[in-house]
Amino acid sequence: MRRQIVHNAHVVADLERRGAVFVEDESEVPEGSLVVFSAHGVAPAVRASARRRGLEVVDATCPLVTKVHREARRFSAGERTILLIGHAGHDEVIGTTGHAPGHTILIETVGDAETVVVRDPARVAYLSQTTLSVDETAEIVAVLRRRFPGIEGPPSEDICYATQNRQQAVKEIAARCDLVLVIGSINSSNSNRLVEVARACGAAARLVEDETAIDAASLEGVRTVGVTAGASAPEYLVDRVVEALRSLGGANEADVEEVRVAEEHLTFGLPVTARAPAAV
Repeated sequence: MRRQIVHNAHVVADLERRGAVFVEDESEVPEGSLVVFSAHGVAPAVRASARRRGLEVVDATCPLVTKVHREARRFSAGERTILLIGHAGHDEVIGTTGHAPGHTILIETVGDAETVVVRDPARVAYLSQTTLSVDETAEIVAVLRRRFPGIEGPPSEDICYATQNRQQAVKEIAARCDLVLVIGSINSSNSNRLVEVARACGAAARLVEDETAIDAASLEGVRTVGVTAGASAPEYLVDRVVEALRSLGGANEADVEEVRVAEEHLTFGLPVTARAPAAV
């Protein structure tokens, strides 16, 4: 697997136990072997490198990231400067930039949006990483629209539905909690955004990998705890954290309330190369 398939240590460790080998670059994969591209997507140059090495590719790129790649290619074909809202060094940003090299400028903050210089202010577009804070991204887009009135955006939101739903849920529970625990790995962008959203709503919040990060001392003075999880955190981690909190606080089933702000029913099919052959 080329890089972490998703940014969650438990998912990666589970796949390693099953025999998966994670590498940083496709050049580390033996020629003629099978390689899985991560959910964050890759640049066309990576695909070309894999073809040269005769690698069999399973493309696990999230379809919502693929959508952003298509938009990047469309905007660059129209000779627009693409202002990509995201975080430097993130795998998704690297991949998207690779679809429009020479046309993309990274915007990380409102300050960047206020000062960015483009070749032709009349030919500008913006895109965003799919795992950003909805509110912070909206602030940046507002600045870009003010500075470049003719700027073109994507036909639909780039920030993925799972990220948006979780941020909305955190807003609902943070005001009622002394502490919000976000289950996720330190390199998970959407998990870190949940911590920020909870803090912006006035709650104390911290990121936890799993239930081992919780003890009685960390809950001293806390009466109500909110629990949420990053989009790539397995459901069993949520169950384990809730059970750990219940045992530490002496709570019973009635003391646990589920706050539901959206129903998610969207599913994506497996990559074509990972599907079982059709029955004859």
